Amino acid sequence: MERRDVLRLSAVAGAAGALAPGTVSFADAAPGAGGADGADGADGADGAEQTRRVTGHLPTGAPDFVYLPVDVPHGVREIAVAYRYDRPAVPEGTAGNACDIGIFDERGTDLGGAGFRGWSGGARTEFFLRADDATPGYLPGPVNAGTWHIALGPYTVAPQGLTYDVTITLRYGPPGRTPAPVHPPERARGRGRAWYRGDNHLHSVHSDGKRTPAEIAALARAAGLDFLTTSEHNTTSSHRAWEGLWGDDLLILTGEEITTRNGHVVAMGTDPGVFIDWRYRARDNAFGKYARAVHRAGGLVIPAHPHATCIGCNWKFGLNDADAVEVWNGPYTPDDEVTLAEWDNTLVAHVRGRAAWLPAVGHSDAHRDPDVVGLPQTVVLAEDLSRHAVQAGIRAGRVWIAESSQIDLAFAVTGERGEHASIAERLEISGTAEATAELKVSGAPGCTVSFVTDQGRLFSAPLPPSGTGTVTWRTTPDNAAYIRAEVRHPPTTAGLPGAMAAMTNPVFLGR
Repeated sequence: MERRDVLRLSAVAGAAGALAPGTVSFADAAPGAGGADGADGADGADGAEQTRRVTGHLPTGAPDFVYLPVDVPHGVREIAVAYRYDRPAVPEGTAGNACDIGIFDERGTDLGGAGFRGWSGGARTEFFLRADDATPGYLPGPVNAGTWHIALGPYTVAPQGLTYDVTITLRYGPPGRTPAPVHPPERARGRGRAWYRGDNHLHSVHSDGKRTPAEIAALARAAGLDFLTTSEHNTTSSHRAWEGLWGDDLLILTGEEITTRNGHVVAMGTDPGVFIDWRYRARDNAFGKYARAVHRAGGLVIPAHPHATCIGCNWKFGLNDADAVEVWNGPYTPDDEVTLAEWDNTLVAHVRGRAAWLPAVGHSDAHRDPDVVGLPQTVVLAEDLSRHAVQAGIRAGRVWIAESSQIDLAFAVTGERGEHASIAERLEISGTAEATAELKVSGAPGCTVSFVTDQGRLFSAPLPPSGTGTVTWRTTPDNAAYIRAEVRHPPTTAGLPGAMAAMTNPVFLGR
């Protein structure tokens, strides 16, 4: 392609401030001319390739997503895209430029539509896709003729605006064949009704992680996990990437981290290949629709790191559509403490008859070294090691959370006449009857056990130096509408509680 053609297309599609770029066409190249970058052969012939470059400028206040139309002719075997954008200096405390990228095929860009073909966010500067293969994050499949759209997502825009530069290359040839995807089975051998350990928030090279699925599976086994969920940002490309990595000892569930501009949510255990859209904000009043789409696909809706400090991470959609909430994300930090306190408030609202209660879960959100897979891990009482049984256990709240498989615990509350209730159950005794909470812990040296109620933390006791012991406490339903247990490390900052080592969901008291 000659330089004047590049300049002409750049001017058409990238005029300053243009938010609706003109269509990039590959139909006007001179017949018989060699492809760009030294490719030989006539345009459209097998083995040929064509390249177009488009530049543009997005001002502050640009839409969340800007679509660059590309007319793809017949005979294209592969689409390859590369992009870059400027990063001007900005005043201290001001967000600079960050721009995500993805692509939609000829079926269009409608929300929740069938046109989605991949997303890499800001993790990659280039990608390709064709029938038989694609860059991780993108979906292999036919490259059909029609108008495709490259999606630019200006995540943050500097005061000077954001100038982008996109290069699109089409390679011609036989279309190739898309292999049938092989998805993980929905059941592993398991141990019947038992407590199973899992991590439902993990990232690989299929989004912004650095580990391969094989590396994650090995780390999950080393961490003592029984199940995991692949939850890449805004893509399902990893669903077919786990072939040969599951086994009788490891259940692999498919899912997605739906990464909106007003919070992230883990769609846990959705049907393989089902894509859930993310292109909306809380003010659009659209989340309920996509939460229902998660449920139709057989998944759970789990808001992730609701009080994380990264831009766009704070959860602003409310909890009415959630099945559980991630109160502990990765190594325990102050934002987890805030989430824990907010979750505890929902328990208080529940016992006052104002809301259903929402189970707490914990996940690693591991991306790369030194992130630890299984720190923390959700421990679920399930009827067997299967997708639906694990989901049922989480939905019911039969869950406790631990920083590693080294920690084990058992928590129950009993009445004076032999009544018994475990995690997520209710001890149905009168308001003045005595209830005894008992927590058995192992593998937590140096830690302290606390019992927390709707009145706050009412009792604490240190574990023996070995980290193995039993702590009991007595109360009544009149004084405690629920009891939950925490196991914490010693404080490292004056005035702040120690980091969590393990915690349970509540046992409710009273009729």
